[in-house]
Amino acid sequence: MKFLVNIERDEDGAWVVECPAIPGCVSQGETKDAALTNILDAIRSCLEVRAERGLPLTVETRQIEVMV
Repeated sequence: MKFLVNIERDEDGAWVVECPAIPGCVSQGETKDAALTNILDAIRSCLEVRAERGLPLTVETRQIEVMV
């Protein structure tokens, strides 16, 4: 499965990664690479837990460009 993730720096300088298609699936790391490696483990764990609980594995998300 392929997932889009959002990555950004928090106020302390750590990299935070979120997978919008899986509610609550968030991880972080000291570097971008570490954060991206960590989100892979988080995605696997979140999918496993959701499957065990009989929850939908993902929710529908879309990226839409808006002009401001």
